Amino acid sequence: MQETEAQKRERHHQEDLQRLRGFRPIDDTFMRGMFKDNIPLAELVLRIIVGKPDLILTKCETQADLKRVTGARSICLDAYATDSTGKKYDIEIQRSDNGADPHRARYHSSVMDVENLDKDQDYRELPDTYVIFITEKDYYKAGKPVYVIQNINLTLGLPFEDGTHILYVNGEYRDDSDIGKLMHDFNCTSAEDMNFDLMAERTRYLKENPKGVGSMCKAMEELRVESYAEGKAEGVEIGKMEQAKKTALRLSRKGNSVEEIADLLGYDVDTVSSWIAPKAC
Repeated sequence: MQETEAQKRERHHQEDLQRLRGFRPIDDTFMRGMFKDNIPLAELVLRIIVGKPDLILTKCETQADLKRVTGARSICLDAYATDSTGKKYDIEIQRSDNGADPHRARYHSSVMDVENLDKDQDYRELPDTYVIFITEKDYYKAGKPVYVIQNINLTLGLPFEDGTHILYVNGEYRDDSDIGKLMHDFNCTSAEDMNFDLMAERTRYLKENPKGVGSMCKAMEELRVESYAEGKAEGVEIGKMEQAKKTALRLSRKGNSVEEIADLLGYDVDTVSSWIAPKAC
């Protein structure tokens, strides 16, 4: 018997509830839910990562679209924050090494610059910017908690002092320091296992409170609808596999991890990886 629309919606809802139970803060969709309208939590995370215990945030938005150059590739930031001194922070979850390529960090940094300088402003008015990649694995495989990248004058061996900062945070790092405890929390599915009250409180809200659960299910449903909308609008009859490939590429361009795309589309990670980054013959 063919599945009715009501049955399909209910099936998707139950699948989303199951997926929600397994979410961790290091999963893109859940992290955005964690930071949405939650400046205190974003403030806590940034204070620990950049080592500034007195940092005060004045603004934090999730899924911020930045594009001010016609024809240029736009980016959708997982979390985009501003502190009390005007510094800008882009926090990105990168579960696959492919998503953490240094060229991507460079591009995020450059787009933030364009976003924050109007035509009549002096170049010196550019705010300091921080691009922060929280990676599930240790991207540089050196066992450090945070890798700090800044431009340098190689001839003099001195910092270039252009105000750009790129940080890679090792999601595998564990110890009794704040960063070690924070990375532990980023990989927890249960609020009961978390070290920081703000992390646990928000996780509990999104997974147990009816309003929080509803907001997460809505976010997953919107992502699913958006993923298939283009194909439906075109009215083109294509096979399930071909449509899945197109959807995977579209989600990858939006910054979703291979693991999240695979989970959403119902394919294994290796298959989705081959669609996004096919191996040369």
